[in-house]
Amino acid sequence: MYAIFKALGKQFRAEKGATLRLPLMEEKSAGDTLTFEDVLLTSTGDAIVTGAPNVAGAAVHAEVVKHGKEPKIYVFKFKRRKGYRRKTGHRQKFTEVRITDVVTG
Repeated sequence: MYAIFKALGKQFRAEKGATLRLPLMEEKSAGDTLTFEDVLLTSTGDAIVTGAPNVAGAAVHAEVVKHGKEPKIYVFKFKRRKGYRRKTGHRQKFTEVRITDVVTG
């Protein structure tokens, strides 16, 4: 059984016991529980239910595991024959959550 839900402007596939990396939620700390009610699709194995736009009564429950940063991505830009070079890096922050329950409604 799985569900596709919308959180923070992106869509994620959730199964019970799965671990997901969502965009950073600074206001939450490790151990907090979350409930996502914007469920777009649920599947129980033999039946798929799609919402218009959401599935009525469906929800995804999760627990915050930790906050962290992705590996560094380097960006290098230059202009040929001009001596212009710039190297910058970026590390995207994330919140890791564990799906505790998927309610199909």
